[in-house]
Amino acid sequence: MKIGDILYIVAMILFAWITFAIIRGNFQRKFDEEGRRIDDSASRAYEEEE
Repeated sequence: MKIGDILYIVAMILFAWITFAIIRGNFQRKFDEEGRRIDDSASRAYEEEE
């Protein structure tokens, strides 16, 4: 393998890992530990009705 091929593979792995970390962080910010949305106005209206 040429050095360019190795760098390309490393770049793709880093890109996939960083993308996964960003998406995981977004979901962790929007949901609490029990899986309920934190900032959803529809779920807050539903909780007020109960």
